Amino acid sequence: MSITRLGIAMCVVAAIGIVTGVASTPVRAQSAHRCAAVAREQAQKLLAFHVGADDRIEIDKSVRTLLPMRNPANRLQRFDVLEVWGRIYKGQYRLRLIYARIPNECVLMGQEVLEYAGL
Repeated sequence: MSITRLGIAMCVVAAIGIVTGVASTPVRAQSAHRCAAVAREQAQKLLAFHVGADDRIEIDKSVRTLLPMRNPANRLQRFDVLEVWGRIYKGQYRLRLIYARIPNECVLMGQEVLEYAGL
């Protein structure tokens, strides 16, 4: 195989990996956010507050770290955004919890609950 064909083949393989989400090289796993456990507990409380106390509330074990957001009061500061999914009976909810970036602390600055439903 010539160098040109080899280069084209490698580009095609890379493009297919990008489109399908399959990487040809190993990707480092994202470490858990220091506030992940606290976020799961807060998500349980938030969903109970939103729908009422119900023993059918389930919160996923996985906590996803999203892109940080700017502090609206100080554009130089950023907040960490953690996403947790919860369920109750047939409803599914996306919960986003916003934490201040303070070392060794998990200070909740905001929260969002959105029912995942097509209308």
